[in-house]
Amino acid sequence: MAKRGGKPELVQAEGGETPARSNSVNFFELAYQRIEDRLVNCELKPGRNLTMQEIQDLTGLGRTPVHNAVNRLAADTLIIVRPRHGLQIAPIDLARERLLLKLRRDIERFVIRLAAERSGPAHRNQMLHMERVLRERRDTITLAEFNTLDRRIDQLILAAAGEPFLEHTLRPLHTLFRRIGFIHHTHMVGQTNLDGTIDHHLAVLNAVANRHPDKAVAASDALMDFVDDMFDAMETGIDPSLLDCSIAPLL
Repeated sequence: MAKRGGKPELVQAEGGETPARSNSVNFFELAYQRIEDRLVNCELKPGRNLTMQEIQDLTGLGRTPVHNAVNRLAADTLIIVRPRHGLQIAPIDLARERLLLKLRRDIERFVIRLAAERSGPAHRNQMLHMERVLRERRDTITLAEFNTLDRRIDQLILAAAGEPFLEHTLRPLHTLFRRIGFIHHTHMVGQTNLDGTIDHHLAVLNAVANRHPDKAVAASDALMDFVDDMFDAMETGIDPSLLDCSIAPLL
């Protein structure tokens, strides 16, 4: 399983020895994933101002891995660094993110086709297993559990595509739209049901696992259309304070 953020958490060696320098990458990835999780579930609310020390306290990790993770998230436009004034979680601009969905659609089409053409037996086995888990758990899976599985699906498809450059482009886009999905399913009236998003992910997994590139691309396009439909409802129905906590709620 290609799990970029899923490596075992490192612990301090017996006797209090400092882990080897090579382990620092694992702490960086762990810091990135912990911050990313809190961005997706809006524990770190869009628009919130905070300090590096507050993020260290939230993640339970040291200054260096947290500093490096924040720098990457700033490059991903998810965190704004204000010299001498701390950090801000970037507010959500629905118009901008809807525009970025067009970019994601085009990149996903390229990645999905590559994955369907290049996936090996191990990749396909994992995809079929994920498909089975989704089918079996569709009536009981929580949004948090789905987002965890969704991240693993994204990582597996990128691994199957076999082009590392693509991960650096798609990972922040995945985070942006996973957060949009969280807000939509959590705060939009009547949208808690996950059947639609599960069905679209099942179609993508099945087509890639069975090496049908055209069907896989069509399934990816259908998933992007599903995400795009979320914006129609959110643009008129979402409380602006959920997109930027510096805006006072109306009620």
